[in-house]
Amino acid sequence: MAELLSWEADTSAAAEVYLADNRLNLDVYPNGTRHFLVLCNARREELLQIEFLRLNCNEEEISSSLSIIPELRQLKSLVLKGGHLWDEYGMCLPGLVTTLPVEFTHLQHLTHLDLSFNSFTSLPECVTDLKELTVLLLSHNKLAALPDSIGKLVKLTFLSLMKNQLRVLPASVGELVALQRADLSENELELLPDEIGNLCSCTWIDLSGNRLKTLPSSLANMTSLGELHLHSNQLVTVLASLADLPNLSRLALQNNSLRSVPPEIQNFPFVHLEGNPIGETDSPEEQEHAEPKEVVSRYLTSNSDSFTVTAEGCNVVLPCGIEIHFPPEAVSLAAVISCNIIPPDPQQVKLGHHDFLLSPVLELLPHGIQFEKEVMIWMPYIIPRADHRREVVMRTFNGSWTNLETKISKSRYGACCRVLHFSWFIVISRLRENRCTVPMEGTLLFSSVDPNIKVTFPSGAVNHTRSVKMQVLPVAVEELHELTDDQDSLASPLLCLSQNSADNFLKPVKIQLPLPSGITGLNLDRSKVHLLHGDPEVEDWMDITNQVVLEFTHLYAIFEVNHFSWYWLWYTTKTYVGGIAQKVYERLRRWQVNFLARQRKRDPEQIFLQCIPKHKVESVCKNLQKRYWGPEPSDIVEMFEGEEFFAGFEKGIEIVSDRPDCIDGRISFTFYSHLKNSKEVYISTLDDRKTQAVKGQVSFYRGSLPSNIPEEAARKRKGPDSMWLATLPIKLPKQKTRLHNESRKESSYPPLNLGDEETGYLTEVNLLSIARRIGPEWQNIGINLGLTYSQLERIAHNHRDDLGKQILEMLFTWARCNANVSGCISHLIEAMKESDREDIAEEIHSIIELGKKKYRESIYRVGLSQESSNEDSAIAMV
Repeated sequence: MAELLSWEADTSAAAEVYLADNRLNLDVYPNGTRHFLVLCNARREELLQIEFLRLNCNEEEISSSLSIIPELRQLKSLVLKGGHLWDEYGMCLPGLVTTLPVEFTHLQHLTHLDLSFNSFTSLPECVTDLKELTVLLLSHNKLAALPDSIGKLVKLTFLSLMKNQLRVLPASVGELVALQRADLSENELELLPDEIGNLCSCTWIDLSGNRLKTLPSSLANMTSLGELHLHSNQLVTVLASLADLPNLSRLALQNNSLRSVPPEIQNFPFVHLEGNPIGETDSPEEQEHAEPKEVVSRYLTSNSDSFTVTAEGCNVVLPCGIEIHFPPEAVSLAAVISCNIIPPDPQQVKLGHHDFLLSPVLELLPHGIQFEKEVMIWMPYIIPRADHRREVVMRTFNGSWTNLETKISKSRYGACCRVLHFSWFIVISRLRENRCTVPMEGTLLFSSVDPNIKVTFPSGAVNHTRSVKMQVLPVAVEELHELTDDQDSLASPLLCLSQNSADNFLKPVKIQLPLPSGITGLNLDRSKVHLLHGDPEVEDWMDITNQVVLEFTHLYAIFEVNHFSWYWLWYTTKTYVGGIAQKVYERLRRWQVNFLARQRKRDPEQIFLQCIPKHKVESVCKNLQKRYWGPEPSDIVEMFEGEEFFAGFEKGIEIVSDRPDCIDGRISFTFYSHLKNSKEVYISTLDDRKTQAVKGQVSFYRGSLPSNIPEEAARKRKGPDSMWLATLPIKLPKQKTRLHNESRKESSYPPLNLGDEETGYLTEVNLLSIARRIGPEWQNIGINLGLTYSQLERIAHNHRDDLGKQILEMLFTWARCNANVSGCISHLIEAMKESDREDIAEEIHSIIELGKKKYRESIYRVGLSQESSNEDSAIAMV
């Protein structure tokens, strides 16, 4: 009670902070919902008059607040959002709201309702009774369906249902006659109702990331439609009647299964068709995964690095999961192919700005070998951070690194390409690229990252066809303020334009850039506007504001150029804007990270080595402290994207970081060491350094190596830059401890014996050996073993960055459930055969036969001993 009174006193004193006119924004304050409950008692009359309310749904008091909100009859805008907290992987936690009280129907003045990032599985009926609603936001929930009563919201102009689990839409959506914008992306929609064509006021609709295979013909009735986003579906046909929509300015059809497109649509410059198998006779799924029956499959072992290809063709699976498909008659004579998986050498693998490497380098020999039919290469890659601004592509080396036409399998996280010769291959993530061919009659190029950016090529701008590419890098306002330490400077997205010609355009090309966030044509101060021209080679920025004619609309800046480079619009009072932009751009390409090394408490031979972003250090240390010893983390290290770092530890530990982008709050490194028995290396604490001698240090740096590094380490990487990044003292614990002579108290995979004496046993060592032979097909094996989809999905999620851990967890999950089941080993063999892994089935059979043999031999020995005893007894009796 005293605590509550104290809260009431503090809240009453600070009420002016929370209550601003008719607004109450409590989601920005810690314990905001608790403040709300106290305000209800302390200043109830004022609270009843508010029109705008925001609450944090990740706080437990939200359930009590929901019963009070219906009393605020004057509310016009209500925001009840989750997503204010994050788990250890950096994922937003959903809010605690799963339903709403029926009394919410009393909020008849409500026009704006935001319920995003919560846990709704169905839409409460009370929401559809709010007849004045114009904006309804329900993204990032668990909605599987919408009620038919959704059609009662006849004044709704914006509806967001992104990232739910919707499989169907009710026919009543066609009754939302005032709807102007609808976001239905990233759901599970397979069909659209014909009634969707009744949305005649709709100007923008996003249906991307669903499972649509066809479209209703009624879409052609949406005459106000300006943008239609249908990318990342399963469309096999597209309506030719869409070409008749008078206001359509963007039609996104990327990454579907379109093999043909009506010419009426294909000729429009605003239609995007990248990632479709146009012109192919088979679907992408058939081409990538279906194996012709007459083509044999070969699974290379870890000690094999070559194979023979004949005119019959073959499918080859490498131990790392890479697949190579040779169709019949790809070679006329038998050829021996060698393959190497090698770490990338920064001097060889030249990454562009903002490129991340997602795979090691695959080298296929002999280089330059020519095939008579295209050979398909499928490479798994590390799952990049989900970002609509980026895309995954494969590259090959042919004098220089060039991009290949790439198809992505989202279900298997693999990249696929087709080639007629062999060389080096890698998978990278880059800024999304929009490109077009500029004919002499001119054309229009939009950005898929920011549709407000467009480039207009007038007729006569070129005298021969040119290829033009566009990349866009948005810069968040918060990020810019942090980088510049200036709250007044603003900037537009960075626009990177290039072409396949060094010649200027014959006529000026018009470029439209959005004004920086918060700036409009009404409050624009022209003296603060600076248009910067960037040179990607030397990364400097020149202010060209006075060299072009800048025109401004309410939202855009428009200017004309006769050649292409990088363009960046800044709004600031600072002088030397080019110098500021250069520093900001450099810092945009950097990540500040900490290195952690922690020793497992129960098993000192296990060490946890990790590199994490600076803002994750505290939470990671807190989560690990129960299981690991650990001193303080290292100093912060700044890293550029695409840069490899070397760590020298005595005779050398190499760290490969070719893509230091943050994935689920982590950055992955691979540690190599010759010190087999010194796995318990850890960074020493400050007290350790004062009281004990430090035996060594680990130094993270780029560029040339110091002269005192041993020869084994010195052969790694050299370069002109000798800047050291970090020097971390380390301590080497004793090699022999009491724990080394005792049995382990904890093991990742406990001992087990599957089977029985007569049929033979499989131990955990056998399962570990089997796991090394399994690749990306582990989920199919798990299904054949009888594991449920939910079990496999949970395993894939828990170990989403580690294929080996996924395979092991699948096998041992099955083993634990079948430890006492007779015939389980026969089931395992059959599952391998059903998964087309006869090689593994034979290996298991060999292990079992060996076990049976040993068992028979032991029985025989015991039998002889018993017979001898009987003979001795008989002699004694005689």
